Amino acid sequence: MARLNLLEETRFEKVPVSVHSDPTAASLAVAKRIADLIRSKKERGEQAILGLATGATPVRVYAELVRLHREEGLSFQNVVTFNLDEYYPMLPDSEQSYVTFMNRHLFDHVDIERANVHIPDGTLAMEDIHDYCLAYEQKITALGGLDLQILGIGRTGHIGFNEPGSAPNSGTRLVTLDDLTRRDASRDFGGKENVPTKAITMGIGTIFKAREIILMAWNQKKAEIVKKAVEGELSADVPATYLQLSDSVEFVLDEDAASMLTRFDTPWLVKDCVWDRKTIKKAVVWLSQTLKKPVLKLTEDDYNTNGMAQLATEKGPVYHINIDIFNQLQHTITGWPGGKPNADDSQRPERRDPAKKRSIIFSPHPDDDVISMGGTFIRLADQGHDVHVAYQTSGNTAVWDDDALRFVEFATDFAKSQGLDTQKLEALYREARQFIADKKPNQIDTAELLTVKGLIRKGEAIAGARFAGLPDENIHFQNLPFYDRGKYSKALDFEDDIVATMELLQQIKPHQIFAAGDFADPHGTHKVCFDIIHEAMARLRKTEAWTKDCWLWLYRGAWHEFEIHEIEMAVPLSPQEVLRKRHAIFKHQSQKDLPVFPGDDAREFWVRAEERTRETAKRYDGLGMAEYEAIEAFVRWKFEEDEA
Repeated sequence: MARLNLLEETRFEKVPVSVHSDPTAASLAVAKRIADLIRSKKERGEQAILGLATGATPVRVYAELVRLHREEGLSFQNVVTFNLDEYYPMLPDSEQSYVTFMNRHLFDHVDIERANVHIPDGTLAMEDIHDYCLAYEQKITALGGLDLQILGIGRTGHIGFNEPGSAPNSGTRLVTLDDLTRRDASRDFGGKENVPTKAITMGIGTIFKAREIILMAWNQKKAEIVKKAVEGELSADVPATYLQLSDSVEFVLDEDAASMLTRFDTPWLVKDCVWDRKTIKKAVVWLSQTLKKPVLKLTEDDYNTNGMAQLATEKGPVYHINIDIFNQLQHTITGWPGGKPNADDSQRPERRDPAKKRSIIFSPHPDDDVISMGGTFIRLADQGHDVHVAYQTSGNTAVWDDDALRFVEFATDFAKSQGLDTQKLEALYREARQFIADKKPNQIDTAELLTVKGLIRKGEAIAGARFAGLPDENIHFQNLPFYDRGKYSKALDFEDDIVATMELLQQIKPHQIFAAGDFADPHGTHKVCFDIIHEAMARLRKTEAWTKDCWLWLYRGAWHEFEIHEIEMAVPLSPQEVLRKRHAIFKHQSQKDLPVFPGDDAREFWVRAEERTRETAKRYDGLGMAEYEAIEAFVRWKFEEDEA
């Protein structure tokens, strides 16, 4: 029976999949398998032939292998490695090269023989690449083939640099990189224009020959492409789907990367469910959206023919279920994000007391506040709450160089107009202009340029917060140290950031905290900023009584929204409020038109924000709720003791 249940749960999945609680647990499991292989091979007097990958995904795996070497005596003397790929052209000592990456994360810390390390050569002359790639394949074959190949997966579905269109029998070769792949690498290179357009990669056919293949993926950002690779049809458009043809592959995922697989996303389609309140809401919303029918119009036949017969039987009649879910959705909607005074709050997302709340909006960058929740920000101020905003970082990397020069020119001309000495400003301008002219891709700006760029964004943030209705004393610039430290070191300590955040929270003693809940990229600024807030609150909750009456609300940014079944507070905006929010966003002129880091979306931030909130309103309308111009959505974060 257990085997039958497993088959029912995984019948949509065309490759074996193991799911771990988080990236660390998954990485430790993969590292153990690699270590066990190395040891077993050593016992037999054999070499372990490993295919290795780069990028953020395997970093924890390599860290654990280094720990096993240092603390548990794992030797790499019998290990031979072949890396999947390398950019072309690329110097081996470049910061962006995979030689640098592998040395930094693994090879410099273990006892591997350097002659046993093979990484595609990014310095070859074009006419030498074909023969080099054949020789790379022959080396692998001569050693008996790869014992184990580890892979990540790109958002195009590429494995290695086998981009869409790659053949399943392809060998090591020079390839042209997909535009999305280059955009994803743009931060490492200081802009997409600096990312090489080509790479040398092992082919899919080469990968297939490995005796074991492990594809790893972490975080929500990879969930969509993982679903396509695991459950989709074979397609040259998603090269990872070719792994379905291998009998030796396993996908190792964390819960976030696995979240869109059918057995996790819509489990009622594959097995009997435990129908708790959360699952029922998700299922009914899914059914309503799938059938494009309002919740109150769903019928028993709709339930029975869409995998929800068990729900209808156990919790029915279905109309009672529909009414309950309709009411739950209705009760998330409020025009009073700070709570409505003198009102029954039993069916409202926020408390009525105290009528005037102290609220703090934490903004990871200087514009996330108005882009993500500008309408709610303005509403809180209009309704008389004591609203504060804390800009956690300076955002000084996201200003164009010519904008910085323009502001220095302005400062110089203004000083001249007032009869002030401008020698230092003129010298700074000359030095900055020369630095920019000689600037290498991804080179860190001078301290003076970073200061100018930070001040540009500070001025814009002040203008936006004032427009939203805040007095200057309620505008806080934290300039958390991790942000600038991260420009020089990847090994970060966040203690001073946490202490500074604790001090601000102790000063304000808020009833409400609003924080960015964009966790798709665990290495991104938003996630780091949230972790700092969370740790600060976790410590304060041990000693500070006011924290027990402080609620933490998460908002999302311009790129994507919470799912409807997740939303716990939905703040509707009128057309006039949408316009006010737009004007607040417009105060951030350095981010207008074309920001330095636009992401995958060509739309301007204000357009993204408006269309996202209009889409949320449209979805509520489709479920049978009132029709609004736009809706900003929030989810309440509950600490462990709150859950208990």
